[in-house]
Amino acid sequence: MKKITLTIMLLITSIIIAQNKEEAAEKKFSFEGSVDAYYRANLTAPNDTTQIAPPTSFADKSGFSLGMANIIASYEKGKVGAVADLVFGPRGEVASATVLNQLFAYYNISENTKLTFGKFNTYLGYEVISPVGNFNYSTSYLFSNGPFSHTGIKADFTLSEDFSLMLGVFNQTDVTEFNPDGSYAVGAQLGYDGQFLNLLYDAAGLGFEVDYTGGFDATDDFFVGINAAYADNDGEGFYGVDLYPQYTLSEAFSLGLRGEYFQTQSDAIDDDPSVFAVTLTGSYTIDDLIIKPEFRLDNGSEDMFIDTDLMATKSLGSFVVAAIYKF
Repeated sequence: MKKITLTIMLLITSIIIAQNKEEAAEKKFSFEGSVDAYYRANLTAPNDTTQIAPPTSFADKSGFSLGMANIIASYEKGKVGAVADLVFGPRGEVASATVLNQLFAYYNISENTKLTFGKFNTYLGYEVISPVGNFNYSTSYLFSNGPFSHTGIKADFTLSEDFSLMLGVFNQTDVTEFNPDGSYAVGAQLGYDGQFLNLLYDAAGLGFEVDYTGGFDATDDFFVGINAAYADNDGEGFYGVDLYPQYTLSEAFSLGLRGEYFQTQSDAIDDDPSVFAVTLTGSYTIDDLIIKPEFRLDNGSEDMFIDTDLMATKSLGSFVVAAIYKF
């Protein structure tokens, strides 16, 4: 009898230990992030307190400056998980009203359905807030005029091996902690083989925006990214297109170009201003450190900048070199 009891106890203990090991194996914790800093100089304009820079987000200070520190912690157990994405520094302050760049929980309902609740970066556009995710260090006009983040709930569906669908309901664009008038935005994304059609309707905020983001591999070493968008909010808005050809010269060095046409539109203005901008960026990788030298030329349809003689001019040439460390 004692032997039977002992055998049963050992069996139960073995089952409990096995279950604990299985549960422990299901828990996944990851910690990653980046830090970045840069030097910027105007080539055709003063580098003093005038602070002339392209009217796009981030990397707009002359001399040496900081980007941001980005710390991302994620935890997953079974079908559920959470992500806390924190940002510190000038780039983070512009991108987010708080240090919380992203903060959300998710539930993988099935292999093909995922539900996310909280604050998450936008699904519209080719470029992102973190410099690690962009080839060019400076950002485009399309990125700077679109939404940065959404707070709400979204559902992601894998429809097939090639097709995906996202549907979401959010606060007004870039409104994180509170909805001032009870109005909400709705969004959708249809994906096919790396090409994405994005829609956002935000009557109380950005208005309506339709966006295409995608690209293709011309060869093993040559990739072309594409972004086009149109936005309208009661007669005020913009449209534009960006091309991102990128060529890999070696395992350590790549060269990329961003060519952008951007046009604002307003019922109150007869001749809406536009800009054509070209950005040439090199990307040199040393282990986890990325060095990015960058030349940029912005040319407007009207006088938008000043030259070294403080005279109004249509164009601005500038140079940036950035250091990005990812971990």
